[in-house]
Amino acid sequence: MSSTPPPAAAPAPAPAPDDVTPRPTERPWLPVAAGAVTLVLWASAFVAIRHLGEEVSPGALSLGRLLVASVVLGALLLLRRRASLRWPVRRHLPVLLLCGVAWFGVYNVALNAAERRIDAGTAALVVQVGPILVALLATVFLGEVLHRWLVVGMAVGFAGVVVIAQASSGHGTGDLGGVLLALVAALTYAVGVLSQKPVLAHAGALEVTFLACAVGAAVCLPWAGDLVTTLGDSSTDTVVWIVYLGLFPTALAFSTWAYALSRTNASTMALTTFLVPFLAAGIAWVALDEVPPPLAFLGGALCIAGVLLTRRRPRTAAAGS
Repeated sequence: MSSTPPPAAAPAPAPAPDDVTPRPTERPWLPVAAGAVTLVLWASAFVAIRHLGEEVSPGALSLGRLLVASVVLGALLLLRRRASLRWPVRRHLPVLLLCGVAWFGVYNVALNAAERRIDAGTAALVVQVGPILVALLATVFLGEVLHRWLVVGMAVGFAGVVVIAQASSGHGTGDLGGVLLALVAALTYAVGVLSQKPVLAHAGALEVTFLACAVGAAVCLPWAGDLVTTLGDSSTDTVVWIVYLGLFPTALAFSTWAYALSRTNASTMALTTFLVPFLAAGIAWVALDEVPPPLAFLGGALCIAGVLLTRRRPRTAAAGS
């Protein structure tokens, strides 16, 4: 007796381009390495901005570094095969625009202006409110879980930032305006991370960074005349520092940040930036011969401990318990 074979199952339809989620990396250490590169380069940016001091205005400095980064990232994208590019889908463009305006535009200008009016320790303390906002708001907007170790690590890490800020503070020469500008930087940082995270689920890190950087440069265009005047009157050393800020803390560091962020939680990733003030103090020690005060080492140890605690995962409850 013969029987007819069952019909072959129809192949599952391929997912639409905007529904594709990034594949987990084959090398788990790569996101960690990318995050480490970001933290070191962002810490070096604080030293570079401090070195430039009053020579370059906040808007001109922001525009200069963003233009350099946009050109470099655009050139890299042109060299890549078109088939390998992953651009954001249309429905994510408003969120990407928000990221570019807030984080790449307003954040840079506000932070540069704040460091003209308050000391670096106070600025670092206020800006580190941003990662805490990210951790809290990610539970609302991104559905992330604020587990116990994340809260404990947040508290320990922020305590370390407070110790570093207190150890590095001058003699109360800051003013309320500088603190408010640093707070604006913290808020726009949080907005930038929260708006960037969902876009990275459907687009490449390099593509997202380039578009956000270009938007930030457009926001800073009102300072174009100031930048031209500054470049004409400044020394070669100043121009080199601006180019450095555009190449490394902006183009490279924001790209490695986007790569790492696309492979981890926004809250966990944001809280790793508690290490930036500690790293900045170490870089300033080597590059500018600014010896950190003894309490800064205690604060750095707390920052490291806090970040390590945020990386812990809560134990899952046993079934039926």
